Amino acid sequence: MSVMVTATPAPDARKRERSLIINKLRKEYRAGQPVLRDVSLEIESRGLIAIIGPSGTGKSTLIRCINRLVEPTSGEILFRGRDIVQLTSPELRTMRRHIGMIFQEYNLVERLSVIENVLCGRLGYVPVWRAWLRKFPAADIERAFTLLDAVGLADFANQRADQLSGGQRQRVGIARALMQEPDLVLADEPTSSLDPKTSVEIMELIASRAAERNIPAIVNMHNVDLARRFADRIVGMSKGAIVFDGPPQALKDSHLLEIYGGEGWLE
Repeated sequence: MSVMVTATPAPDARKRERSLIINKLRKEYRAGQPVLRDVSLEIESRGLIAIIGPSGTGKSTLIRCINRLVEPTSGEILFRGRDIVQLTSPELRTMRRHIGMIFQEYNLVERLSVIENVLCGRLGYVPVWRAWLRKFPAADIERAFTLLDAVGLADFANQRADQLSGGQRQRVGIARALMQEPDLVLADEPTSSLDPKTSVEIMELIASRAAERNIPAIVNMHNVDLARRFADRIVGMSKGAIVFDGPPQALKDSHLLEIYGGEGWLE
């Protein structure tokens, strides 16, 4: 009697799924005026990567090109064995299930409750009629409550989103992103409108939850001190190009002068 044995995926298979490779990515909002200048970057399967640089240097554009909230002009973005740039609309919707996004302005549905906003992270997985009627599977509802507890908002589940503070809203945004069970988290300036104490708390949440899921998190930020404190790797951008890529301890004032240009901000 023959016995069928199901092959177990190689340990590196999951690692490759969570790796991100960007090749010569270019974005021009106006012809001949590139915001991203042939950016190439390889992101490993775990760790927090901070992207720093002055305003207008292309940090947000880079983050938003990865999940095609902004359409690249040219280049490749390889994730889960596919080039995201070449995906059709249905394929892109499926791919976005695996990419959690945390926004600078939270992007919550203000009139919905906190728990309903977190459950929005499952919209890509349920039929449209279920989403319209807010009829989510019991397992999803249980997980949403678990995530709210994890981000310290268990007592706010039934409160409307528009009644929350900025820090609380960002925690809801983090829980919503994690609700997708993503293989990659993108965060576009998640602390820019928060006070210093709350900023540290939010970065701690993003770093710890990404580490807990063993996935990479790419965080675009202005605060160099926060980047040094929480990132495993820092990518410095200037004028649409990468000018530094390395561990936090390797980031020197000379690099920061190249990234930001001028010495005034160091004083």
